[in-house]
Amino acid sequence: LPGMQTSGSKPCPCPSFKLREVASMYFTMIAVFLVILVVALQGSAPRGSDFPYKVPLDPQGLLELSWNVSYPQQVVHFQLLLRDLRFGLLFGMSDRGEFENADLAVLWSDGHNSYFGDAWSDAKGQLHMDSQQDYQLLGARRAPEGLYLLFRRAFSTCDPKDYLIEDGTVHLIYGILEKPVHSLHAINISAIHRGLQRVQLLKPNITVPELPRDMKTMEITAPNVVIPSQETTYWCYMTELPADFPKHHIIMYEPVITAGNEALVHHMEVFQCAAEFDSFSHYNGPCDSKMKPDRLNYCRHVLAAWAMGAQAFYYPKEAGLAFGGPGSSRYLRLEIHYHNPLVFEGRRDSSGIRLYYTATLRRYDAGIMELGLVYTPVMAIPPGEDAFILTGYCTDKCTQLALPAAGIRIFASQLHTHLAGRKVVTVLSRDGREQQVVNADGHYSPHFQEIRMLKELVAVFPGDELITTCTYNTEDRSRATVGGFGILEEMCVNYVHYYPQTQLELCKSAVDPGYLHRYFNLVNRFNDEEVCTCPQVSVPQQFFSVPWNTFNRDVLKSLYSFAPISMHCNKSSAVRFPGEWEKQPLPTITERMQEPVPHCPPAPGPRPAAPVPLNLGPLRR
Repeated sequence: LPGMQTSGSKPCPCPSFKLREVASMYFTMIAVFLVILVVALQGSAPRGSDFPYKVPLDPQGLLELSWNVSYPQQVVHFQLLLRDLRFGLLFGMSDRGEFENADLAVLWSDGHNSYFGDAWSDAKGQLHMDSQQDYQLLGARRAPEGLYLLFRRAFSTCDPKDYLIEDGTVHLIYGILEKPVHSLHAINISAIHRGLQRVQLLKPNITVPELPRDMKTMEITAPNVVIPSQETTYWCYMTELPADFPKHHIIMYEPVITAGNEALVHHMEVFQCAAEFDSFSHYNGPCDSKMKPDRLNYCRHVLAAWAMGAQAFYYPKEAGLAFGGPGSSRYLRLEIHYHNPLVFEGRRDSSGIRLYYTATLRRYDAGIMELGLVYTPVMAIPPGEDAFILTGYCTDKCTQLALPAAGIRIFASQLHTHLAGRKVVTVLSRDGREQQVVNADGHYSPHFQEIRMLKELVAVFPGDELITTCTYNTEDRSRATVGGFGILEEMCVNYVHYYPQTQLELCKSAVDPGYLHRYFNLVNRFNDEEVCTCPQVSVPQQFFSVPWNTFNRDVLKSLYSFAPISMHCNKSSAVRFPGEWEKQPLPTITERMQEPVPHCPPAPGPRPAAPVPLNLGPLRR
């Protein structure tokens, strides 16, 4: 970290020291040790450039997290700003934001002395000091705006009590101690003010391309919205490009957040409307309002997407996203998700997204392709499942027909499911062998979706296969969840951003309907309760009538793992490429990728399972 030094030792042919010199060196080392561990109270805040990523943790903005990532060291450096320090806080990570079985860094005070330590919580939420102290305190300093706390954590520690930091979503948790506590064990996590924030901690190291001189900007912002006094609001605002707006390339975009609302604006997207409609009604209101014109549902082509904690998005220097010109709709829809858990009233907001664009077109138009499952009820998840898997295919037959000989390059990806989604992964396969992961999120949340730049370009050639697998949890549901557009229905999609743009806009699959009909007939044969398979009964109704015993669940899983598929190898006009696409065989995978083995950092030496004392002065009562 800038401004901080570490010291090491190595053998050297040094002459013997006099006793006085040895004593001087000893006390100097002690002083350095105390400067690091018993932290000085004065000093300016670290420079913002040292921590390029920043996110508010709590809705009031009293806790702010900044961080940076060192891939060579496999370490994340954290900086917490506590604007209103009481008697300490908990900060950490868990599988899905729970405070049970969590990995925590804890700062606490007994009213006189303050301590910092690496801890974990058990299944009952009881805190324990970790025998391996892997949250390493680097410093703390007072500033006019509050207390800065600096510490670091390796991606992987090989400590079974620690969270493995990996690509994808990380659920950060925090808790504020408002009363003094005499020990770590005395903290009752159920009685403290606490919360959750989702981020992508492991941001890719992207080289920012040089921007052209003729670059212009356009702000798509909601006009002076009064944020509704409810926890969750999706706000829709319609706008349009100038008349006769020629073709341009979007080359980057970034968020525009109204000052003071950083903790309320959760995520935003800009959609372009379907070109087949000549006009769209101007609308500015909740997306779920009955007053919203139905035609706005045809504004689904994503131009930009931002989520809390994300930085500016840059297109590769070779490509830009085309908008404007012939065949492109002038109409745009901005959608903002406001997260207002404290139910603030009267807060006004004019947030949105700033597009950077150029009339000097780059070599390639960027394209967006949908991978995964078709939006159809034939793909369903039984109720009460903790990890049910569905897979969608983009087959070699489709890529062979639709991709250019030189292939395409995927540079970004946006994963998408509805409320039951827990994990999403897309893998590239070639000649039956898995080659690389395109994008994966093992802690996926439907409440945190953003377009993520990939760490490296993924080259896809004709004959390659792209396989997208989603894992769902329906333990809180009493009937089957079918595929579809409704929020209580499900999707499994990866929107991949690539260049050069091709005619292939959708490469997805679903189980063959005939084989699903055989499944319902089989259920009828082996179960006392009859499942109506009459032609007039819809597929969802048939799924809803299935008695979900172990046999029926296992047979459905088996069906999805071997039955032929219906392939949708579609152009942007929603018309399939020529060919036979029904009853296609599932791709055969002969060689799977090996699971990555976590890298354990070398042990830095014994670190006792004891808290580090901090000299923070008198704390607020």
